Amino acid sequence: MTRIVVHAGFHKTGTSSLQDYLRHHRAELRERAAIYLKEDFPEVGYATRAFGFRPSLWRRWRFRRALRAFLAGLPDDDQIFLSWEGFSGIMPGHRRPLTGLVSGYDRAAIPLAKITRDELRRRFGPQAQIVFLYTLRRRESWLRSVWGHVVRSIQIRHDMSEFLEMMKDTPSLEEEAALLARALAPTPVETAWLEDLTPLPQGPAAAALRLIGLSEAEIAALPPARRTNIGNPPALSEAFLALNREISDKAELKRRKDALLHSRTPYE
Repeated sequence: MTRIVVHAGFHKTGTSSLQDYLRHHRAELRERAAIYLKEDFPEVGYATRAFGFRPSLWRRWRFRRALRAFLAGLPDDDQIFLSWEGFSGIMPGHRRPLTGLVSGYDRAAIPLAKITRDELRRRFGPQAQIVFLYTLRRRESWLRSVWGHVVRSIQIRHDMSEFLEMMKDTPSLEEEAALLARALAPTPVETAWLEDLTPLPQGPAAAALRLIGLSEAEIAALPPARRTNIGNPPALSEAFLALNREISDKAELKRRKDALLHSRTPYE
């Protein structure tokens, strides 16, 4: 009987740190689980992003087809761990072409999770044990981190306070996870808070290590995590905002932002 843990999100909840740790210690954890990260399934990643931006029936089918092809190539293992926040769709704060601001996950995350569960059962059999993991973060801290990401990655012209007002009706990640748990029942949905994981030596990866069956003593014996995907300093985010308001040409805007990212010393 195969057991599969799907770490499906959410964005800005320590996912990069978790994945970086598993990437660097994948070999020594191999006896406990076969670990697959986003670089192992690029076609699936492309399909989830496309569906997240425009959740159509056609794009849902493309995601299912890509996931089925990836799973068909996997060897049988006692335990498998899949991790990519894109399994939840796109990060709130982005905009969909037709419907505007993305203010929540459920429109994409629920169908993506159901398809993922169905395809895992198709590949590994109805007896497969499937568990979903969602890492969480306190609402205001999370929204501030989201703003820092979108002001760097897209041409948002709203400052932090304006963005928080725009997102005032966005559900908390705890509420989003509860919606997913109800939609996926009886498939188990586990959650872990970034605020509880950050002080641990292995950081957010501790949630994954626990779910694949390592004891606390075994986890403590592993090397500590390194910090990854650290948020931009406030002054750098303000510089990105100023560029978003000043430059309309997307290519030039990207060039100027990249230049700032590669000369961060004044903003540290």
